[in-house]
Parts: sequence; C-alpha cells; structure tokens
Amino acid sequence: MGCCSVLCGLKAGIGIGIALAILGIILFPVGNNIIQETVEKESVLEPGTTAWDNFVSVGPPVYRQFWLFDVQNPLDVVENGSKPIVVEKGPYTYRTRYLAKADITPNTETHTVSFRLPLGAIFEPSMSVGSEGDNVTSLNLAVAAGYKLLPPGLLEAAILLKGVSLFQRRTVGELLWGYKDPILKSTLGFFYPYNGTFDGPYSIFTGKHNISKVSIIDTWKGKKKVSFWNNTYCNMINGSDATSFPPFIDMKKSLYFFVSDIARSVSAVYEDSLDLKGIEVYRFKLPPLTLASPLENPDNMCYCTDPVVTRNCTMAGVLDISSFRGVPVYISLPHFLHGSPNLVDAIQGLRPNDEQHFTFLDVEPTTGFTLRAAKRLQVNMMYGPSDVITVLKKVKDYTIFPLVWLNETASLDDETAEMFKTELFSRIEMLKTVQFTLLGLGSACFVLCLVAHCVLSRRKSNESV
Repeated sequence: MGCCSVLCGLKAGIGIGIALAILGIILFPVGNNIIQETVEKESVLEPGTTAWDNFVSVGPPVYRQFWLFDVQNPLDVVENGSKPIVVEKGPYTYRTRYLAKADITPNTETHTVSFRLPLGAIFEPSMSVGSEGDNVTSLNLAVAAGYKLLPPGLLEAAILLKGVSLFQRRTVGELLWGYKDPILKSTLGFFYPYNGTFDGPYSIFTGKHNISKVSIIDTWKGKKKVSFWNNTYCNMINGSDATSFPPFIDMKKSLYFFVSDIARSVSAVYEDSLDLKGIEVYRFKLPPLTLASPLENPDNMCYCTDPVVTRNCTMAGVLDISSFRGVPVYISLPHFLHGSPNLVDAIQGLRPNDEQHFTFLDVEPTTGFTLRAAKRLQVNMMYGPSDVITVLKKVKDYTIFPLVWLNETASLDDETAEMFKTELFSRIEMLKTVQFTLLGLGSACFVLCLVAHCVLSRRKSNESV
C-alpha cells in the first residue's frame, strides 16, 4: 500500500511538473506580448509615459569640447608657400543644451509633437586647459570667405586697406562665438550665431497607433526635406534626431538620423554590445562610407558641389556645406579621419585616430533610447592660389584648412539609470524571471518525479519476483 501511495504521489508530481512546464511554455509568447505592450506603451510620446518624461526634461548635461588648430608658421606659409604647421589646442569645454525643449506642442490629428531646441553655451573652466582669453593663430575667416564670395580685386583692396593677412590671432572666445571683422564689417565666428538661438522647430511622430514611427522626424523648420543639395535623395530627412529611436532595435539594421549641423541624414552601424551603468546598450558607429568619395560610395555624388576643389569629386572625407551656411565651410571628422591622404598631407601636425575621433551612439535596444553619445566633427574653410591676392600668390593648391574640431557628449547619469532599471527594466526582468522559473520548476519536478517513478517501479517489480 505504501509503495502504491508513493507511486500515486509521484504520478501526481509528474502531472504537476508537466503542468508547470506547459504553463511556462504558454507564458513565453504571452509574456513576450506583455513585454512588448509594456515597452510600446512607455515609448509613446504622450504625458504619463517614460518616453514623455525623458522628452520634456532637461536631461543629462551635454558638453561640447573644442580643440582649435594653432598655426605655428603663418609668415612662412604666406611668404614662401610652406605647408602650414598646426598644434591642437584644447579642450575648451562648454555646457550646452542645458535648457529644456521649448514650445512643445502636440498635434493629435497627425500624431506628432513639435518643439524647438534652445541653444546656449556656458564655459566650464574646470574642464578646460585655459581660459576663453587664450590666443590662437587661425585662418582669417574674412579672407577665406572672400576668396569664394568676392571679386579678387575687391578682396585684395580690402586686405591692403585693413592691413590683414591670411592668418589672424584672436582669442578662443572670439573665434568660437564671434568678433567684429574689419573687412566684411560684420560679426564672424566658427559658430556664430549660437547663444540665444534655436535649432528647429522639429516635428516628430509620437508613435501613437504606430510605434515604429516614434521619434522619427516628420518636418524640420516646417519642411519634410531640405533644399540644399539639389537632389531628391540627398535632400531627404531620414530617421530621428538621434536622441531616441523606435523600440526593439535590430543590430543587423542601420540606425538613421538627421544632423542639423550639416543639414543631411546619416546612418550608423552596429559595432558592439556594452554595459552602461548596469544596462546593456548597443554601440552604433558612423561608418567610413558616410563621407567617402563618390567613387567608393556613389550615393555621395549629390553631396559633391564643387568639382574643382574636390578634384572632380574624387576627394573623400569632407562635406561642402556652403549652400547651407552661405560661406565656404567644409565639415569633416576630426583630423580628416577617413579622408583622402592629400587632406592630411597638406597640413603638418594632423594625426587622425579612430579611437579618439569617431562618432557613436549607445542605444538601449529594448526601448530605443540613446543613453550615451559622442558627436565628433571638424569645421574647415578653404583657400587657394591667386594671381591677384598678394597673401595667396605663394599658395600652390587648394587647401582645406582645419579651424576647430568638437566633441559633443552626453551620457546617462546615475539617477536616470536607476529610474530606468527600477521603473521599466525591473518589470520586464520580473516577467522574464517568472517565465523561466515556471519552466525550470516544471522541468525539474517532472525529471525528479520521473526518475523516482522508475526507481520505485523497478523495486516493486523486483519484490514481486
């Protein structure tokens, strides 16, 4: 009787084990649906969601570090046509985007929300190598701009009248944010105007009723595309503004985002999975093809606007944004990383380094939120030979000259990391734990009871013999 009772109990245990295992298996798709619904609900840009709280808050501090290129041999370049020798001077660090988004306006009919990004810069002495009053010898912006925009005779007369040259010595603050130029009689600066201005307005999709469109840009400055490149493909505004993407990131697919600094869309490709304050993130990196020559990347042909300077569109590594900025400005990666050899060879002192100069996004794959990022760009201007302009008569070839490169960084802070882990990820992990626990308990119970059943069955068979 005792043996029969045990066997009956074991059979019941096997049944319970099977039931638990089946329940665990059943809960997998159910749990996955619950996880997906939870993430999608929290990713929609509407009041009450995690995405909305993140969207309207100031967020973690964003810093811009600047390295200016200090010319060591300005007279030798002008008088003998020598190669410019530069020394990188920096970082000079500013806290930027410390203000929350302005004019946030939801549109329920189009499921979009519009806003503007206030721009400002506060100098951070403790994170800088010196003060804004430090002097730097750099390219004369008026001469470089006038080389493309003014008749040579007029520019030569202005240079002689004002007693200026190809290079000038000014403070870091003047070069970055603006100074009164004697030739053009207007305010010039690498990033003038900046303080007190806005980027946008942007209009992005909220993801309501279609989570695959959340954070994707609908319009920028009221337009669904830009008009600077005279080409439908290059004028497209693709993706988000890189602060977040639709949830459930697929590492096999590129992330697309629009960069207002250069008025074009770019893509980033998956490189690695990393741990950020206890949260797994996917690192996406700007690939070399982004600024490759049209010979290597035919999609870039529509960004080639000056065949002469770009050597019949064979040059890699620079983007001419003259049509966007109104002056001959070229954007590249720092130190002409991934650029044509002639760009680096023309300037002595450049040392492109992939580890220091690449752009990346660290994106949490479930929510699509960008939790850490570094945008690294270099601002350049161009000058070339001239038979009329005295300070350019010794110049042998077109030279794209580096003015400054920047590293704009933002990273998840400890408080926000804990909020993410507590309010969102903990619920997801709890559900996953329940799924695996039920499946594990059921499987273990089933196996143990099955083994015991076999042992007792064999014992009973031996006793009957």
